[in-house]
Amino acid sequence: MFYTTDSNRHGLAHDPFKAIVSPRPIGWIGSKGRDGSINLAPYSFFNAVADRPKLVMFSSAGRKHSQRNAAETGVFTCNFVSRDLAEKMNLSSAALPYGDSEFDFAGLTAKPAELIDAPYVGEAFAVLECRVTEIIEPKTLSGEPSENVLVFGEVVGIRIDEAIVRDGRLDMSIARPLARMGYMDYSEGSDVFEMIRPQTQQG
Repeated sequence: MFYTTDSNRHGLAHDPFKAIVSPRPIGWIGSKGRDGSINLAPYSFFNAVADRPKLVMFSSAGRKHSQRNAAETGVFTCNFVSRDLAEKMNLSSAALPYGDSEFDFAGLTAKPAELIDAPYVGEAFAVLECRVTEIIEPKTLSGEPSENVLVFGEVVGIRIDEAIVRDGRLDMSIARPLARMGYMDYSEGSDVFEMIRPQTQQG
């Protein structure tokens, strides 16, 4: 089958786009408003985008609470979502009024970050502390702004629970990272295999 996205006539019961672009890591974003309220929300449009310096990005349709807080304070945390926290992560996606704490709603521990004024999930195996580098609204082919807002941040601090460290590496069989698939589906990334890049000779 083939279809053009301007018509989106795929003939399926549900749009397959996000199922094709999967699995996607979940950006579990902790933030704090200028008024002192704290927020926690999962974003499936999230990823690391650079290693030197370490940059991450999260995106959502419209300016939601996380984007507002990141714009106001210039900081946010990214919290590692493991399989054992899946249900609480899902609870934190509830559309609560601004100022209400998703940490409390989901029964999670909000702890203050080391280097930035933002909360992180105390139960998370790993946390990235980030400072905002830019916030952009990507454009469409026609040049109009899309409905999405992208927040980029540079990682300035990393917290790791040593319970998931084995032989100097993070052991994914212990960490059991959760990923977003299409629709309402999720997957667990603990079934890991290794491949070594091929070595080639120059000239």
